[in-house]
Amino acid sequence: MERHFDEELRDLKEKLIRMSSIVEEMIEKSITALKIRDEVLMKQVFEKEKNVNMMQIEIDDTALKLIALRQPAASDLRFLVSAIKINADLERIGDLAVNIAERVQDLLKEPPLKPLIDIPRMAEISQKMVKDSIDSFINRNSALAREVCRRDDSVDNLNDQIFRELLTYMLQDAKNINRAIGLMLVARCLERIADHATNIGEDVYYIVEGKDIRHHIEDK
Repeated sequence: MERHFDEELRDLKEKLIRMSSIVEEMIEKSITALKIRDEVLMKQVFEKEKNVNMMQIEIDDTALKLIALRQPAASDLRFLVSAIKINADLERIGDLAVNIAERVQDLLKEPPLKPLIDIPRMAEISQKMVKDSIDSFINRNSALAREVCRRDDSVDNLNDQIFRELLTYMLQDAKNINRAIGLMLVARCLERIADHATNIGEDVYYIVEGKDIRHHIEDK
């Protein structure tokens, strides 16, 4: 019975890894579609949303059944509760990638406003945060989880920088406003993706270390 439960937990981990891989791919495709102005890539992001939604339902169902039927001990219970929370964060990351693709759909109707430098950099950091947050969860690596949380500041700084630059374009010419707002919304989605990866990192740190680092509570 115990060995079977361990197999069920491993299966749950593998499902979360697969879901993470899909949302990472959605982030990459949405930003690449923006960079190279590729409508095919953009549509692929929309197509993957259904897979993510179905996986969220499946993972929640599995975790809840294990809690109800196996009555897990404290450490396994924390793992399963955290898996449900992480599952919700991954689904939301998928939604945000879709939001980016929707902005791309509008932006492709007009000429590029400017060369894209900071937005792809933001996407690269955010996507890596998602990957590392799941790796930290699977491997119970609290140091990596904490490092993911620290990277959130870099994404916030880039978001602020992008906002200021695009505001300048808007002030220079009213014709730039729609495209600038579209790019601002893309950056905002990436900033929120990083926030969800940070949420996962904070949950992992709590699972492994038993300490709550949300809102810097450990310093208070």
